[in-house]
Amino acid sequence: MSELVTGEAVVLGLRPARLPSRALAVVVDLAVSWGTYIVVSLLLMSGTSSMDAAAVAAVAVATFVLVQIGIPIVIETLSHGRSLGKLMCGLRVLREDGGPIRFRHALVRGAMGAIEIVLTMGAVACIASLVSARGRRLGDVFAGTLVVRERLPAARQAVAFPPPPPWLAGELGALDLSRVPDGWWLTVRQFLARMGQLDPQVGGAMAGRLAEDLRGFTGVSVPQGVYPAAYLAAVVGERQSREAQRAFGAPLGAPGAVLNGVAVPGGAGEGEGPVVPGAGADVGKPGWAEGRSPGGGGSGEGASRTGFVPPV
Repeated sequence: MSELVTGEAVVLGLRPARLPSRALAVVVDLAVSWGTYIVVSLLLMSGTSSMDAAAVAAVAVATFVLVQIGIPIVIETLSHGRSLGKLMCGLRVLREDGGPIRFRHALVRGAMGAIEIVLTMGAVACIASLVSARGRRLGDVFAGTLVVRERLPAARQAVAFPPPPPWLAGELGALDLSRVPDGWWLTVRQFLARMGQLDPQVGGAMAGRLAEDLRGFTGVSVPQGVYPAAYLAAVVGERQSREAQRAFGAPLGAPGAVLNGVAVPGGAGEGEGPVVPGAGADVGKPGWAEGRSPGGGGSGEGASRTGFVPPV
C-alpha cells in the first residue's frame, strides 16, 4: 500500500483509507446527520403548522440542504478534514499534496457527496472507491483530495538534507511563495523523493531547471554557494512551516506542533534539515550544500521548464 508524501517532500507515513474504514466513517456521519435532521424537522413542524404548503415545503428543503450538506462542509473545513465518523475511525481528508483542506475542497466534496452518498445510498461512492487505486470517491477526484489513515504510520527510512545556513533561513522567511502554482510543488516533491535514483548529472541539471522555474515565480535566484537541490529542499521546508503555522497555529519545530494530525519533531531550529525520502548516499557527502553537484551536474541555466512528469 502506498504512503502519502506531502507537497513538501515529507513522508508522513500515512496510508490511503480503504473502502471498509471509509464506509464505517460514512455510516457514523450519516447516522448523526439523519438523527439531527429528524430532530430539527420535528421541531420545525410545530413552528410551521400555520404556514401554507409552499412555505412548509421550502423550509423542509432548506433544512435538508443545511443539515445534510451545509453542516458537514462546515465541520470538515473547521476540523481540517475530520468529521465525527473520520475522527472515530482515525481518518482525515487531505489535499493530494498532503496539505490540509480548505473550504473549497470541503464544498466540492460535500456537493458531490449529496449525490453519490445521500441520494444514491452510497452506491456510486462505493463503486468509485473500488475502482480507484487509492480508494477515492468522485468527490475526492473533483476536489483533489485523499482520505488517509492517521493511526497507521508506516516505517520508512528517510535522509535529511544538511540544514540551511542561518543567513539563508532569513532570506527564505522573506520569500513570496504566493505565485508558485501547486503543480510546481508536486513536481518538486516527485523530484526530491526520487533524486537518489537519478543519474547525478541528470539530477543536478533538473534541480537547476526547477530552481530557474522558482526564480520566475518569486524573482529571487539561488544564492551563490548553495546547491540548487539543497535550496529547493529548504524552500519546500519553508512552505511546510508556513502551512503548519496557518493551519494549526504553530510552526514546525515548535513544541507540540502538528502537521496533518501528526506530531512534528524539532525542525531547522534543532539542527535538522528538510527530510526527503529516497535520497541517495550522495546527499550527505561534503559539498552538497555548496555550489557544486554531488555528481558534477550543471545548474541547467536558461531552461524554463523541467519536462519532469510525475509518475502516476
